[in-house]
Amino acid sequence: MSDKNITTRIQSLRQQLNHHSYQYYVLDEPEVPDAEYDRLYRELQQLEHQHPELITSDSPTQRVGDRPLAAFTQVRHEVPMLSLDNVFDELELGEFYRRVQTKLDTDVDIDFAAEPKLDGLAVSLIYENGVLVRAGTRGDGVTGEDITQNIRTIHSIPLHLMGKDWPAKLDVRGEVFMPRAGFELLNQRARANGEKEFANPRNAAAGSLRQLDPRITASRPLAMYCYAVATTEGIKKYTTHSDLINQLSQWGLPLCKERQVVSGVKGCLDYFNAMAKLRNVLPYDIDGIVYKVNRLDWQ
Repeated sequence: MSDKNITTRIQSLRQQLNHHSYQYYVLDEPEVPDAEYDRLYRELQQLEHQHPELITSDSPTQRVGDRPLAAFTQVRHEVPMLSLDNVFDELELGEFYRRVQTKLDTDVDIDFAAEPKLDGLAVSLIYENGVLVRAGTRGDGVTGEDITQNIRTIHSIPLHLMGKDWPAKLDVRGEVFMPRAGFELLNQRARANGEKEFANPRNAAAGSLRQLDPRITASRPLAMYCYAVATTEGIKKYTTHSDLINQLSQWGLPLCKERQVVSGVKGCLDYFNAMAKLRNVLPYDIDGIVYKVNRLDWQ
């Protein structure tokens, strides 16, 4: 093949692999058998090996680094990663709702974007021109640890955004967690090897993210759901949080399927009760529900 054809083929292989990874890891709707994915991956590996000058950091072959870190470096969040306010019963929810109405000077029902509060670790993903360039833990909300190497190993997180019209810079917030099924398999493997088991999925996720060797993290069944956008450059304006979050899925970012827009106190309570009934059968652990005023100009 000519140099131009090789470059075109490499780009095509990367696009195909990214698409199939999204279908498999995010949508859980694989379109090709594993053998076909492996064939495409091996072809890309071979072409990149023959033409190392064409390797880029967002290639599917570059997910897992081969050099452990000496230590984690610190990263400063451009927009602080704030903690959430809590309410613990129906009475407190009603009081919270009335405070919001008073602050917004309205007596109409307020729409909220509702979703389960995953029992994992909050992280920030920074994309520049569509490419994942940095990932950090929440830390103290202002400063966290650079976990870019480890985040890159999570297959549901795109190294390069899909679609088009993504902004020049995008700061996405989300939760890294370990699904229950993956947690059980991890502990089964630990028992078989005579190793110490993890106490719960959250501890397993935390321990996996804080490995200095990304190859260890890559062996752990981690996942992530995105729930907020902190900063953007060049993104079009959205009127609601739910519309903005839905846009993330068009760029290949994983979202919680149980998210929903609800209205008023009754809507909040109905959603809470519905999630309470599903709690034991959800594929992940939760420790509450998060409600956000859906209109962005009201937040």
